[in-house]
Amino acid sequence: MPQHHQINYVELPCRDLAANKAFFSAVFGWQFIDYGPDYCAFADAGLDGGFYRAEQTSDASQGAALVVLYSHDLEASLQAVQQHGGQINKAIFSFPGGRRFHFTDPCGNEWAVWSAVAEAE
Repeated sequence: MPQHHQINYVELPCRDLAANKAFFSAVFGWQFIDYGPDYCAFADAGLDGGFYRAEQTSDASQGAALVVLYSHDLEASLQAVQQHGGQINKAIFSFPGGRRFHFTDPCGNEWAVWSAVAEAE
């Protein structure tokens, strides 16, 4: 159930809905519902949202919000992103509390994936 004043949904541009659906399904296990030829909603992503057909891209260096996903195995996530056509634009790096990498999806949108620092480190 939607919560008052909480982030509820996010929408991102997408040049090729089929390519992004295949990528996010293969890499992250997301599910999709099509709403006509120019929009699809995603689920099983932690936060529901959708992709709308557009030529623009979402890029944090251009002022867009950066969507950050979590992974229990950062190296495996990076490998899956590369294997399914994502482009790594920032290799794994450390920051206080964890590590992360940035990538662009098949449509050119920038994302990040992070993982907490293991207690043994």
